[in-house]
Amino acid sequence: MRIIRTIAGVREAVRDARKRGKSVGLVPTMGAFHDGHLSLMKAARKDNDLVVVSLFVNPTQFGANEDLSRYPRDEERDAALAANEGVDILFAPESAEIYPDAFATTIHIGGITDVLDGASRGAHHFDGVATVVAKLFGIVAPDVAYFGQKDAQQVLVVRRLVRDLNLDVRIEACPIVREADGLAMSSRNVYLDADARAQATALNRALDAAQALAATGERSTDALTASARTVLAAAGITPEYLELRDAETLQPVTRLDGEALLAVAARVGAARLIDNHILRSTDRRGDA
Repeated sequence: MRIIRTIAGVREAVRDARKRGKSVGLVPTMGAFHDGHLSLMKAARKDNDLVVVSLFVNPTQFGANEDLSRYPRDEERDAALAANEGVDILFAPESAEIYPDAFATTIHIGGITDVLDGASRGAHHFDGVATVVAKLFGIVAPDVAYFGQKDAQQVLVVRRLVRDLNLDVRIEACPIVREADGLAMSSRNVYLDADARAQATALNRALDAAQALAATGERSTDALTASARTVLAAAGITPEYLELRDAETLQPVTRLDGEALLAVAARVGAARLIDNHILRSTDRRGDA
């Protein structure tokens, strides 16, 4: 595996692969790899001839009071894990390579960025996500890019970016990877002490409760979200948001009809965590 730190270097490597008729897969990440990241790399490795993983803690998607300075970083460990998954290129640029002096462009996607994490973290968050992803697509020019379903709203934002700007890249959303106790894997889980780690399992249990209720035929959004809030309250968690929204448009729904996204965000101990389940009115299997 090659570690490349410059845009010119990545472009040259991709051009060489293209000349040989190779397909290119991209996994955008901020590092601190866990099994969720590795599942994206596995999917990219299975589908593509050349696999590029970006490792860049993107400063523009963090707010003034968020965890940019303490976000977990361990490039040596990440590089070893990526190499073990058969990644060809780890693109690990410095911030100045992505955002040089006088950089003045921001991409804003309206509508779907105004709710959930957009409302909770602020407009800057998805502006930063959209801008850096657009830059990565321009640099790597992948055939396919892989994202985790844990960041369900981010997946929708990236899909809208691709659609609206007519970008020639397919977006693959891979399933959430969970710990044995159900906690969604996240780089921020390292912030949790033992007590908070146990408390955090309530997020998935709350979503499971709503899903189980939906499987009985309950369709009321109020009833479904109330069942989830009961589990969170029992664990001493007050969510930043817990909402049932259309799985494609993120418009609010008052009744589960077809498929909807039940999304939650909450601060547990020193970490801000997110999770989600897809609820289906016609699927009684409880699949998430």
